[in-house]
Amino acid sequence: MKKLSLFFLIFIVCAKFQAQNSPCVDADSNLIYAYSNVKDSYESNNIQHLKYYADKSLISFEAAKVNLKKCGCDTAFELAYNAKELMKKVEGTSTFEDGRFFVKRAKEITQNVITELNKCTIPANNKTEKVAHVEDKSNNDLKALQQEKEKLEQQQLALKLKEAEILKKLDAQKNKELALQKETLIKECKTALNANITACNNVLKIHGSSSALALYDKNDAALLSESMETIKSHFLNISKEKSTEFTDKLNLL
Repeated sequence: MKKLSLFFLIFIVCAKFQAQNSPCVDADSNLIYAYSNVKDSYESNNIQHLKYYADKSLISFEAAKVNLKKCGCDTAFELAYNAKELMKKVEGTSTFEDGRFFVKRAKEITQNVITELNKCTIPANNKTEKVAHVEDKSNNDLKALQQEKEKLEQQQLALKLKEAEILKKLDAQKNKELALQKETLIKECKTALNANITACNNVLKIHGSSSALALYDKNDAALLSESMETIKSHFLNISKEKSTEFTDKLNLL
């Protein structure tokens, strides 16, 4: 039913246009195309695209001016002239913000141009239909893009959270593996150290010494927070101390 109503609306508009001079129909087409380019320029996110669409709109505005003059819509003609002059200024701007300022004003004026042309060609009860249709389509397109942007942002956030979770698990796994490596190293160093101490004590015993080196039996839990190199250095220093102590005992024999 909605499509059928739209069909009859288009049919009525076209019939009214045919009743007018051809320049009015051509001017309407020129302005719709100009507005489309002005809108694309306004929605651009960089100065290159903004100037590109602004330049494209100038061709349509110039054609619209010619046809509006023939159509006899003086108010629309003046507005179209003003909109074109604003869009011409875009090329000379050096910043995106300055260019967008002119485009924004031209966009508003172009909407008014279409409204004024409708006053010349469409009965009062239908004069705002075309502008409303263009604006509705523009708003719907913008809303759809905004929703798509929000959807992508949510997906990106979800991916970042997932990445952070994975990295956290990897760090935990690495820390667990490193802790096991440290425990193994401490155990191996302690075993090797005490084996050397036992060997030294056997030598002292053989040579009749009544003294002996004390076995290493300290609690090494604090070493787990140190690096692998620090743990190795710790046991190397103790080995050197035991070696010096062993030499001193041998010298007493």
